[in-house]
Amino acid sequence: MVSKQILIVEDEKPIRDMIAFGLRRAGFEVLEAQDCATARCCVADHFPDLMLVDWMLPDSSGLELTRWMKKQSDTREMPVIMLTARAEEEDKIRGLEGGADDYVTKPFSPRELLARINAVLRRAKGGDDEGGLVAEGLVVDPAGHRVRADGVEVSLGPTEFRLLSFFMAHQERVYSRSQLLDRVWGGNVYVEERTVDVHIRRLRKALEQKGYDRFIQTVRGAGYRFSTQTG
Repeated sequence: MVSKQILIVEDEKPIRDMIAFGLRRAGFEVLEAQDCATARCCVADHFPDLMLVDWMLPDSSGLELTRWMKKQSDTREMPVIMLTARAEEEDKIRGLEGGADDYVTKPFSPRELLARINAVLRRAKGGDDEGGLVAEGLVVDPAGHRVRADGVEVSLGPTEFRLLSFFMAHQERVYSRSQLLDRVWGGNVYVEERTVDVHIRRLRKALEQKGYDRFIQTVRGAGYRFSTQTG
């Protein structure tokens, strides 16, 4: 079995060494970068399975690095976990809206970080054991990890892909944020309910060009549902 490769982008060497030690013990291959420029070179040369990115870096911010990656066609689906001492809710929302798949606040335990890494990697794999899902001209192919709207491929991050796949497999049913966290993220994952709103917004934005964002409906006081019916 090939080990997953993780790139740690962290300018403080003691923290980088601590994370790298724990990841190697857990069976991961580890790459290290102390700034954004080095991280971009590592991504180009090695294309890791996941990136751990510190928010505060010497040459640019980790948030800017993440935004840049999510704009590139070859790296937009690479999972990113943001590491930061910023604990305010607005900072977490900025990180998630900037493209991060998860957000870990310092200080954190090695066990928590490992649990979050494994959860994000599971989500990134998608549901390759499921059949195709169709709603009018919107088609999800879990095996190929592709989404098409009226024949045009739609680019989604791993979490948005899982969210859309779940919605399309359970159309017309209303799910609360906590239910979506349990069914899409997994019950043992440390994620706040507000995170669901961020990924819903991302999903709607990706679908709006063909008008399929209307299928992701907010039900006031209850949660969200996927429906091809209006109202």
